Amino acid sequence: MANNKKYTLATIIALLAVAALLTGIIKVADKTVPVVVEAKSEEWVAPSLYSDATLKGEERALVIYGEDLVAHTAYYFGPKGTISHITNGMNCQNCHLGAGKNAWGNNYGAVASTYPKFRDRSGSIETIAKRVNDCFERSLNGTAIDTTSREMKAIVTYIKWVGKDVEKGVVPENSGITKVPYLNRAADPQKGLVVYESTCKSCHGAGGEGMMNPDGIGYAYPPLWGENSYNSGAGLFRLSRFAGYVKDNMPFQIATHQSPALSNEEAWDVAAFVNSQPRPSKDLTGDWPDISKKPIDHPFGPYADGFTESQHKYGPFQPIADARKKKQ
Repeated sequence: MANNKKYTLATIIALLAVAALLTGIIKVADKTVPVVVEAKSEEWVAPSLYSDATLKGEERALVIYGEDLVAHTAYYFGPKGTISHITNGMNCQNCHLGAGKNAWGNNYGAVASTYPKFRDRSGSIETIAKRVNDCFERSLNGTAIDTTSREMKAIVTYIKWVGKDVEKGVVPENSGITKVPYLNRAADPQKGLVVYESTCKSCHGAGGEGMMNPDGIGYAYPPLWGENSYNSGAGLFRLSRFAGYVKDNMPFQIATHQSPALSNEEAWDVAAFVNSQPRPSKDLTGDWPDISKKPIDHPFGPYADGFTESQHKYGPFQPIADARKKKQ
């Protein structure tokens, strides 16, 4: 009888622990810390406003407004913005395809399921609003917007709606950006120039200036370098992110994850070419307070290993990855 009581108590404790994990929150040293369980499903499909009968009233209005803000950010916040003039004129969906709903297109599928979460880049727990403002300051090379504004509320509500069908802690396989296998050499900007000339220039321009919409507000094809492009703090300034993004999505509306137009080598090389071109810089002194947590392809030192800044930017990356594994 005593053994049965112990077993029951142990079972209850185990169930409570599982419940804590499923909520994504545990207590550690009197601090609330999100816990992310990165299980993966095979496929994620974005919801549709046309078929979602549960979305009503103010929430529906916010989702509709949020999608418009993501798709036409420049209209509201660009150089000719109707609300303010605080960005470079790019739209959020220039990087998050289909307003963040395209599979393998840097989508928002796993945002609601994984935030709030601890991010090594800031060394802190971040909310969705904080992440949105990171994009305003980095990819849009602009200024953070008021987190209490209707615009921020709309964007956050929209992002949560996009990922509403994803269980807490789950990262769908087709969310975000694909990981392209490392090359056994450094990525080559000169080889990337050849790829750019043959594949990218017709849309993004000989000088990487992009192609404006006919109304002069926002870009049909965004600038890839120069004063109106993303700055040195943006996620796409890391080669692995850029390579994965173009591998599955470029040329636009031609390449797919199932049928890419570029080889792995071409994706890495064109990423090296684009990210070797001039662009706005950002003060990154507050990033990666623990330098040992910097991604392998973070292009700015200092580092906690003996590899050079050039190798961290262009590779080869496998030796860095192998060295880190040995330290674990």
